[in-house]
Amino acid sequence: MEFLLYGATGYTGRLIAEQAVTRGLRPTLAGRSAKQLKAMAETLGLPWLSFELSDQAALDSALRQTSLVVHAAGPFIHTARPMMEACLRTGTHYLDITGEIGVFEMAARLGERAREAGIMIMPGVGFDVVPTDCLAKYLSDQMPDATHLQLGFAGLGGVSRGTATTMAENLGEMGACRENGKISKVPIGHKTKTIPFRVKPMFAMTIPWGDVSTAFYSTGIPNIETYMTITPKAYRWVRMQRYINWLLKMPAVRSWVKTQISKRPAGPTEKKRLTSRSYVWGKVSNAEGKILEAQLDTLEGYTLTATTTLLIAEKVLQGQWTVGFQTPAGAYGADLILEVESTKRFG
Repeated sequence: MEFLLYGATGYTGRLIAEQAVTRGLRPTLAGRSAKQLKAMAETLGLPWLSFELSDQAALDSALRQTSLVVHAAGPFIHTARPMMEACLRTGTHYLDITGEIGVFEMAARLGERAREAGIMIMPGVGFDVVPTDCLAKYLSDQMPDATHLQLGFAGLGGVSRGTATTMAENLGEMGACRENGKISKVPIGHKTKTIPFRVKPMFAMTIPWGDVSTAFYSTGIPNIETYMTITPKAYRWVRMQRYINWLLKMPAVRSWVKTQISKRPAGPTEKKRLTSRSYVWGKVSNAEGKILEAQLDTLEGYTLTATTTLLIAEKVLQGQWTVGFQTPAGAYGADLILEVESTKRFG
């Protein structure tokens, strides 16, 4: 098989599969639901396989038929480890679309084993974290002695059920930043700022975005903060949430939230995706107080995820990969994001 797409029937998995066909690729669709996979495969004219990640024999058998797996079934904090371990056993390159700090750090710890297996492990090949990672690398290349990095983004255009479910898994948990090279737990929204995006200034708060992990590996910058835009009204609710984190962590509460999420649409409509844009801002500074800023204007988040996932998958299939744990910008450079249509960098 050309490559295996696991989690193909999810919202983002479907976008990846559909775009793959338009790019002339023929992934094998995979996941748990044979019924959904069969219907989707017949529509797209693609092969399919159905198996659970817990079925090690079936998982290994599938991976031995390919050189690459694109893993799109979250929440990745639960699903990434069995897939990564299977890739290590079978010598299969691994890509996924996570944005979860814990998954990036787990992958980094598996880096030596990946080198020994002769494979590349690269989580976060979608909106999490390709544009921010590339902007971080671009700024770091301009200021190699940078000691502090701030990244912010806006304009996702809505979230899918899968993304919302991952968020529900972390209800009541702390946020994160990187301080002096170490990841530190901090309250979500512990800092705010108005980011001067080119479209307009926007209020933003700190969140535990994947770059708290990945940007350190891509740039070596020891102090990293990541921001997401939010309305001041919504931020007030975030502040109040700190006092009920104990309640939000309860399994019954998280289960109820997931049930409500399951009733929502699968994700943003095609019209919403096609008419929305994503904006990324970055700032570095060094010990002397010098500052550099840059920005990106790029595709809507889910469209971008499908595009960058397949862009990187094509590179791997063409032999353009580096053994071990890698980040997108670390392996392919700061200009990787500029290979995406209509993406512009400023600064």
